[in-house]
Amino acid sequence: MDLLPLGHGGFGINTNIFETNIINLAAVVGIVVSFVGNNLTALLEDRKKTILSNLEEANQRAIEAQEKLNKAKAGLDLAKKKAQEIREEGIARATSEINTVVSEHELRLAKLNDFKTETVSFYQQKAFKEAYLYVVSRIMTRVRERLTRGLDSTYHVVVNNFYVSRFTEYSVKK
Repeated sequence: MDLLPLGHGGFGINTNIFETNIINLAAVVGIVVSFVGNNLTALLEDRKKTILSNLEEANQRAIEAQEKLNKAKAGLDLAKKKAQEIREEGIARATSEINTVVSEHELRLAKLNDFKTETVSFYQQKAFKEAYLYVVSRIMTRVRERLTRGLDSTYHVVVNNFYVSRFTEYSVKK
């Protein structure tokens, strides 16, 4: 029961429970709204600040993650470029090495061919010289045999001069 002012300037007791409860409820709601409202507003404001701070941190982390991603992509592109350069350099070196080996091989083949030609020429000259010496030796042996069989001195001189001149002509040509 609440005390309410009466119309004559005094206080009286209000016996209407329904009105009294409404008035009490209005007073309690007013007090709750004023105290809890301020606290709730402060709480909501703190929560808002926390959420905004978290959003800013998340945004900053997203920016940092994007920067790291961009750096990683740049690193990957650089690595791919370097790998391509290494691959191209390897191909160039291999090609150069192949060309060098082929050139050296061709040079060795040319030297072997020259050596073969010189060797064949040497043995041809040797065989020709041996054949020449054999033929000359046989001719000289036959000439001696004819001369020892009884040629007269005039014929002997003529035959010797003939063969000596032939031998000299042949020797001079070679």
